Amino acid sequence: MPTAAHAQLRISRLASTLAVHRAFHWLHLHQPQLRKWLMEIVAIPAPPFGEGERASWFLERFRDLGLTNVHLDEAGNALGELEPATVNPSGPLLLVSAHLDTVFPGGTLTEPSVDGNRVLAPGVCDNGAGLTALLGLIAALRYAGIDPPSGILFAANVGEEGEGDLRGMRHLFLDGAYRNRIRAAVALEGAGTAAVVTRALGSRRFRLTASGPGGHSWNDAGVSNPILDLARALTGLSKVVLPDVPRTTLNVGHISGGTSINSIPELATALVDLRSIDPAQLIATETAMRLQLGEEQARGAPSSILIEIIGDRPAAALPDGAPMLRTLHAVDRHLALRTEHRIGSTDANIPLSLGIPAIAIGTGGTGGGIHTLAEWYDPSGRETALRRILLTLLDTLTTIGVDD
Repeated sequence: MPTAAHAQLRISRLASTLAVHRAFHWLHLHQPQLRKWLMEIVAIPAPPFGEGERASWFLERFRDLGLTNVHLDEAGNALGELEPATVNPSGPLLLVSAHLDTVFPGGTLTEPSVDGNRVLAPGVCDNGAGLTALLGLIAALRYAGIDPPSGILFAANVGEEGEGDLRGMRHLFLDGAYRNRIRAAVALEGAGTAAVVTRALGSRRFRLTASGPGGHSWNDAGVSNPILDLARALTGLSKVVLPDVPRTTLNVGHISGGTSINSIPELATALVDLRSIDPAQLIATETAMRLQLGEEQARGAPSSILIEIIGDRPAAALPDGAPMLRTLHAVDRHLALRTEHRIGSTDANIPLSLGIPAIAIGTGGTGGGIHTLAEWYDPSGRETALRRILLTLLDTLTTIGVDD
């Protein structure tokens, strides 16, 4: 059985090869090119469900960098392959991805500005940093002439943020043409050098809608008021017991309804987010939430309340003994990094929930103001993180086809 010592020896040998040194050399010399790509990427808006223009830009870059089978899939993911010299059309693949979308709505000004080493723009760190790293890794592999033992599928994917509900990943793993070939996945996500997400934070998201006849605040006084009824129901959710272990949360993040101060509204809506690291607890909390809402309704709230599921991100974890994790630990020891394991809701949720090894990993540098208009990214020092990812990819490629 492979041990940590075996993994360490493999990484040391891999890092000493001429081809890997050439790839590292490209990353060292071409930081200005990475910065140029970053500026171009973030200048193209990619709001939720509006990633098309940015995806088209990536198709052009994938072709420029020499990937094969470059195309958009049915979900809107921009895809390209780096094939081994001996092409196997049905062979195993390693997926390397970065999400195209930002949290910012259409119409948000995304033109970047520069302040010293920092680049400022909405979405510049999440996920401009990851998208830039995706291109840098492709370029370094191509420059070094590395012939991967198994194919690599590169994806600039849609639908990671918010109500996108991981739709790009769902398509790749459940419906897309590559669904039976992907054996492992690495999602490039934001800044950071030592962090890695190995546990997928699960979530269930709901839209609660209260409805009534509506009317004039004076003439129709006394008819049911959906805002008040929904507010009473939401207050009742505070009675839902949330365990500390496994950590579970419930949040009401948005409320809307009504048209004017002197109108009784016809509709009121609220968005509710449940999260847990344990899939069974997530189901149990949803059941408790529904029961509580039912009790509030039974107490005589005249408005009907409809519960719709608008998001479902599965909880899962990379097993402690997974070869990919052993590889990452060996890489980090080689680079004198202390691995920082994180819990997160990322594109890795989908493959992990299907039992496919996956991580989401930072692409270096530092960032701040994430999900705000003041978001920034400083790429200084990201070279170490890119080396870390490259070594992890190359070693993982040696294992994904073992059982085929």
